[in-house]
Amino acid sequence: MDKDFSDTKENEVHNSNQSGPPHEALFLAIAYLPLFELLAVSEVCRSLRHAVNTDIIPWLDIIVKKPLNLRVSDEILMKIASKANGRLRSLALINCAKITDDGLLLVLEQNPLISKLYVPACTGLTPDGVVRAVKTLTRPDNNAITLKINGIYNIKKEHLDTLHSILGTTLRQQEHPTQHGNFYHKYKNFTTFKHKESDPGLPIDIDICLKCDQARMVFDCPRRNCECRGCYYCIPRCVECGRCVECEELGDTVCADTLCLDCWIRLPKCNFCNRTYCNQHANEQQCNLPGSLGFVCDACQMKALRNSYD
Repeated sequence: MDKDFSDTKENEVHNSNQSGPPHEALFLAIAYLPLFELLAVSEVCRSLRHAVNTDIIPWLDIIVKKPLNLRVSDEILMKIASKANGRLRSLALINCAKITDDGLLLVLEQNPLISKLYVPACTGLTPDGVVRAVKTLTRPDNNAITLKINGIYNIKKEHLDTLHSILGTTLRQQEHPTQHGNFYHKYKNFTTFKHKESDPGLPIDIDICLKCDQARMVFDCPRRNCECRGCYYCIPRCVECGRCVECEELGDTVCADTLCLDCWIRLPKCNFCNRTYCNQHANEQQCNLPGSLGFVCDACQMKALRNSYD
């Protein structure tokens, strides 16, 4: 595994002999580091490498996301999961295209205690592979498994029926939402394994949309008097508040996200085109003008740049 992630050495401290041993706080922080940082720390010096490799706590909940997601293969995943010594509790593979059915199944067979399996947008997995994976994890004394499979291709109602049968649950069929509801804006801002108050508590993150009859993520409307329910393709929803949005209620945005007029009014606008970003993209926007409450959007910047060359 050290060889596979050797390029992380660009950010490592090589002069450990001159700098002295690592501060004790670093060893305490190891249990809280994300996977990428954990692998990087293991390359700093021998003492930290030993601490990372011998402490089982950091490996009980594995989350593979950017920038590692496109690099992690079945073999690398096996090496990472082996650090848990068969006690892995949660496995999240976010958009890991190189993970296959066989590779995932092998990891699950060696870690039967997993209760959270998140594999959204893992396009190398198949619906049949997901079914086999859940069968591997499910036992008579443990079927309380949370599954996130949004973005896996070709999932049909038959696959969902099989999964619910294995887990001992049923399709919601959109008629009786859960107490918290499954809201679009909370899903967009959801952090893996965190913000449990925002999690609607569904055993499987996708359902059958009654409008298009496709297996997709289905969302409720947070408005008190609105009972609309459907996937995002059938019912556009505001990325900020999650409410359903009609065509005449759309706010003009620079990004491709949907905003209702109420949320659009509250957000800062571009000083030139009067369009806005959603909060997620606004945080990535670094074109604020000194002394101004507005900003210059990417589109206007590019237009100004082209005009300067004319």
